[in-house]
Order: sequence, then structure tokens, then C-alpha cells
Amino acid sequence: MSDRIILASASPRRSELLKQAGMQFTVIPSKGKETVTSTHPAEVVEELSSQKAWEVADRILRSEEEVTDFDVVIGADTVVAADHQILGKPADHEDAAGMIGMLQGRVHQVYTGVTLIVKGGKGNILTRTFHECTDVDVCPMSDDEIEAYVSTPEPYDKAGAYGIQGSFAIYISGIHGCYYNVVGLPISRLVHELKDLKLQS
Repeated sequence: MSDRIILASASPRRSELLKQAGMQFTVIPSKGKETVTSTHPAEVVEELSSQKAWEVADRILRSEEEVTDFDVVIGADTVVAADHQILGKPADHEDAAGMIGMLQGRVHQVYTGVTLIVKGGKGNILTRTFHECTDVDVCPMSDDEIEAYVSTPEPYDKAGAYGIQGSFAIYISGIHGCYYNVVGLPISRLVHELKDLKLQS
């Protein structure tokens, strides 16, 4: 793997997954305004991951960061969707309760888009954008259970108002697809796509 990997995300969960994969990297969160032209979750996460990766790569190439070069920039974006309706991070307690109420007792989808910007040996730049989708089955929850969960700090920095790796795990009855995609980064797919790009560079 590259010695100059840049993660264009401040997510501690994505950082932890890259560490588990044995990568050494620098975190430079994206700062650009996010815009989307689609309402389909798969297209939205691909658009946003690309914007994040390129915003950071452009800043580095313009020498606006202490890191003045890169071999790989990784951008990612995750959304939760129910009936193709995108659920972002909850704005407040009521919003969080509404989201969990929508998800309980049914299957929903988690999409993560990833963009890789790889600098080749001759300075050429290759890019690849992809997404993964995981089905998540949530147990039926009572109003009291929903209220107890959204009264904790856990839901408020997470798309869909929950984290599969946190206390909400007791309400997850099953998943179909990549678990780590739900955490925020489909790490196996990322590594294989990155290897393929490096072979082409």
C-alpha cells in the first residue's frame, strides 16, 4: 500500500477501519460545499464521496495543506435509506425518534460511496468511484425503547440516527451484505479496488 494515504473524512469509525486494514494514513477532512444532482441513494453517495475526495486532493495539489503530496486520497459518504428516502444525521431529539420509528420492525438499506484518487508513478491520476449497499433488519421496538435510545448521545452524529457498532446493536436482527459498509467503509472492497488501481498506474 501507499505511504501517503489521505483520508478525506473526520469519521473516527472510518479511521479505525483503515487502521484495522494495516494502513498508515493522514486525516484531512473535506471542507467543500456538498451538492447533489440525484435523489437515488446510490448516486448520492457516489457524488458526495467524489466531491469530498477531489476537494481534498485539489487543496493538496495547490499546496494549501501541510501535506504537499499524496499517493491516494480516499473520500467516502454513507446514507441510510428506507423506501429510497434518504435519512441523514438527525437534527434533534424528535428527528432521531422519527427516524428510529421509521426503521424499527423492517428492513432498510445502508449505502456507502467511495472515491479513490490514485497518483501513478508518472504523475498521472486515476480515479474510481463505487458504492456498496447492505440490507439491515431492525427488530420491532416499543415507544419506550425508542425513547430510551434517542435519549442517549449515540444517534446524533450518525446517518439514520443509529450506529450498528454501538448500543443499537441489540435491535439489529440481521444484515445481508458487508457489515463494515454499515459502519461507514466497505473496507474489503476498498482494498481490492485500490490494489487494482495501483496495478494500472
